[in-house]
Amino acid sequence: MAQPPDEARKAGLTRLVRQDCGSCHGMTLKGGLGKPLLPHDLKEQTVSELADIILDGVPGTPMPGWRGLLSRDEAYWIARQLKSGAIKRGNVK
Repeated sequence: MAQPPDEARKAGLTRLVRQDCGSCHGMTLKGGLGKPLLPHDLKEQTVSELADIILDGVPGTPMPGWRGLLSRDEAYWIARQLKSGAIKRGNVK
């Protein structure tokens, strides 16, 4: 079973998404160099698929993998937050 990050790590992961991911996907996650990361844009992808993209990146694109900086549990947490819209709303769980 996935171990959710503690509250301090959740705050750090939220900052990472807003700043690092936001630099390509748009500060409001509506897209830019990278695709939008809003729930309706991610509906076709599972949490597992998104976590794999977060960890391994997308070959042939500017999307880097974050495996060296994030655990699998953290990538799953980010994917769940993106699919729910919680990071955009500022209401992470």
